Amino acid sequence: MAEGEQKIVLLAGATGFVGSLALDLLLESPDFSRVFAVTRRPLGRENSRLANRIVQFEQIESQLKGVTCHVALCALGTTIREAGSQEAFKRVDIDAVLAFARAAKAAQAHRMVVVSSVGADPKSKNFYLRTKGEMEQALIGLGFPCLDILQPSVLLGWRNGDVRPVELAASVLMPVVNPFLLGKREPFRAIAAKTVAAAMVGVTRSSRRGVQRYTYSAIQALSRMKPNRTVK
Repeated sequence: MAEGEQKIVLLAGATGFVGSLALDLLLESPDFSRVFAVTRRPLGRENSRLANRIVQFEQIESQLKGVTCHVALCALGTTIREAGSQEAFKRVDIDAVLAFARAAKAAQAHRMVVVSSVGADPKSKNFYLRTKGEMEQALIGLGFPCLDILQPSVLLGWRNGDVRPVELAASVLMPVVNPFLLGKREPFRAIAAKTVAAAMVGVTRSSRRGVQRYTYSAIQALSRMKPNRTVK
């Protein structure tokens, strides 16, 4: 598409920690004409550029038939505690992500942006990191012209109505630990959820093609990317 042209974006995970922040930024940005937010339950908000599609991710490809977009952003994710089992966790972090990605490709998205995790590796002995690695590997197999994988470490910030003990401890301790994570350890620095959300939006303005992975410092840089020009 032409430089500066307004984009249509497809977003998954708009009710989550990072996804809700990304939605706010998308609706505030001048370079997006339409945001299709796919959720399991109504968002309960109104905006002239927002279209909330209620879907079942098992059927998302058929339910989004006819939708077209330029880019797709995915911030889907859960925890073992929330999911209840490893199998249920994989249904969200792999199956739902891939279902969304296939629907996005059918909708003609040329760029796919996904939030993964630092250390993601399909061969990892750690279940969480192995699952994220398997998800990344499967997404690569879909053949998007541009696939941007954000790999943050611990997310800092406050979820609306949900205070998690681990995240509370991280918010206190990690800002103290971060300065000591240097060199090869820098990717493991904790990072603000709002910075990751801004990076999701920022990377849609990138001209880089192929598969790109971004950790701490690169995510910070992406979060500062602005529109090439003001779109009227």
